Amino acid sequence: MEILVRKVQPEDAPALAALLRSIGWFRRMQNEPVETTAQLVRQQLDQCLSQGSHTVYVAEEAEAGLIGYVAVHWLPYLFLAGPEGFISDLFIHESGRGQGLGSRLLKVVIEEAKDRGCVRLQLINFRSRESYQRGFYSKAGWQERPDGASFVYYLE
Repeated sequence: MEILVRKVQPEDAPALAALLRSIGWFRRMQNEPVETTAQLVRQQLDQCLSQGSHTVYVAEEAEAGLIGYVAVHWLPYLFLAGPEGFISDLFIHESGRGQGLGSRLLKVVIEEAKDRGCVRLQLINFRSRESYQRGFYSKAGWQERPDGASFVYYLE
């Protein structure tokens, strides 16, 4: 299977919305019309593309279309010697899993992080996810923080 990895374009919003809905993890998306999901994804993409502080790469297969993507946010930290890249999203359609696509998307992000002078990358992987259970990130050289905790404050 020939897969092209490229930076996202605004017209990718409907395909990204379909990919996210197909994963089935996001209750809000399952309860809204497909057009609404695509519109909301487009709004987020427009924000990402209007600033140099976000990058989104997509993985596209000629016949299947978009089968994965990664989103990274470039964050300055006053206490670090350079910025950090925070990977907020890495999703691969079930049909594309196990073929090295996630690793390929991570490598693209790592190269951009080096070009930007970043000192580290960070992400969150839920322990209940299949990717965590099979050690996807640790096998790729990522280290789990034993003393860290991830907190969230919901505004809605």
